[in-house]
Amino acid sequence: MASVTSLFAPVEADLNELTSNLKQLVGARHPILYAAAEHLFGAGGKRIRPAIVLLLARATTPTEDILPQHRRLAEITEMIHTASLVHDDVVDESEVRRGVPTVHSSFGNRIAVLAGDFLFAQSSWYLANLDNLRVVKLLSQVIMDLAEGEIQQGLNRFDTGLSIEAYLEKSYYKTASLIANSAKSVGVLSGLPERDIENLYGYGRHLGLAFQVVDDILDFTGSTEVLGKPAGSDLKSGNLTAPALYALEETPYLGTLIEREFAEAGDWEQAFDLIHSSRGIGRSRELALYHAEQATRCLSDLSASDSRQALLDLTSYVLRRIH
Repeated sequence: MASVTSLFAPVEADLNELTSNLKQLVGARHPILYAAAEHLFGAGGKRIRPAIVLLLARATTPTEDILPQHRRLAEITEMIHTASLVHDDVVDESEVRRGVPTVHSSFGNRIAVLAGDFLFAQSSWYLANLDNLRVVKLLSQVIMDLAEGEIQQGLNRFDTGLSIEAYLEKSYYKTASLIANSAKSVGVLSGLPERDIENLYGYGRHLGLAFQVVDDILDFTGSTEVLGKPAGSDLKSGNLTAPALYALEETPYLGTLIEREFAEAGDWEQAFDLIHSSRGIGRSRELALYHAEQATRCLSDLSASDSRQALLDLTSYVLRRIH
C-alpha cells in the first residue's frame, strides 16, 4: 500500500521547503519555542493539510508556478493545525503524540498552553500579511471552529442522546473546517470562479469528515502501535463517535453502561464488545465512504494533472486505512 507521503510526490520539494520555513518562522524568537517547533514540525507528522493546500494550488495553476501566497497559506494551515494539537493534548492530558512526548509532558502545561497561543497568534499575523481580507475571514473562522469543536466535545461527554448530525457538526468544527476553508482559500488566491471555489471547499469538507470518521473507526479497530494510544480511548473518556452512536440505536443496554460512565467493573469492556458486535462499525464505514465519494465528485471540474490525481488518490488512501 502506498504510504501517504508517496502520494505527495508532486509537492515533495514544496513540503521540504515548508518544514524548514516553519521551524524558522516559529522558532527564531525563543529557545523554548524553537524546541517546541523542532519537536512539533520534526515529529514525523504527515503534513497532510499543507500538502492538500499545495496540491490544490498546483492543480489550479497548472501552467505557471504557484504563488508565494499559496506557500504561505500552506504554512499558516500547518501552524493552526499544530496549535490545535498542542492545546488538544493539554485538554486530553495525552502524554504522547505520534510516539513522541507531547509539548506539555516535556515542558509543562503552562508552556504548552502558551506555545499553542503563540502559534495561533503567529498564524493570525502571517494571515493578515497575505493582504486578502476574504482569506483572513475564512481562516479566522477556522480558529473559532476549532475551539467550538473542543467545547462541544467537552459538553457532550457520555451524552447518549447525541445525534449523528451533532457528531458530524462537531467533526466539522474539529477536523474538516481547517481543510475545507484552507482549500477554499486556495481557490480565492488562484482567482477561480465562485463555483470552483465552492467545489474546493466541498472537497476539503467531505475529505475532512471522511478522515475523522475513519479515525473514529480506528479507535475501535486499531492497535495501540498504530494508534499511538490505547484502543477505545475515545469511548473511555466519554467522547461518543459514529461507531458508538450507531451501536446505541440497536443496543439500548449500551446506553446504560455509558450513562453510568463505566462505573462498575467490566462496564467499559462490555461496551467495547457490544459496539464490535453491532453494525456500528459497518455503518460508520458506509458514512466514511459516502464522504470520500462526495470529495471525489468535487474535483470533477479540475483539469487532469499529477496534483489532481494525488488529491483523488488521497480520498482512497483515507478509506484504505479501514479496509
